[in-house]
Amino acid sequence: MELETTAIERTDAPADRPVETLDVRELGPPEPLRQTLELLADLPDETVLVQRNDRAPQFLYPKLDDRGYARETVETDDAVVTAIWRAEGDAAESDETAEGGDR
Repeated sequence: MELETTAIERTDAPADRPVETLDVRELGPPEPLRQTLELLADLPDETVLVQRNDRAPQFLYPKLDDRGYARETVETDDAVVTAIWRAEGDAAESDETAEGGDR
């Protein structure tokens, strides 16, 4: 957990949220992407997911953007760590729009 804590401190990820870790360093494509998206779908919105990988997850970034997640990647000595969290207000804004809140 020390690696994740140190890496998260180097990002803009909310420090007051629960953290879940997913280590995909040993997995070949497309498993890191698949497992990350599946885990995110099951996690509460307030949880920060920390993905440990052996490279920056370039193909994951646009999928996270499309789903309303913020993310930041930092390199450490033994992994590339990506913090992923639900961007503030995204869920509430999309709910209001779906209910006609802006009309």
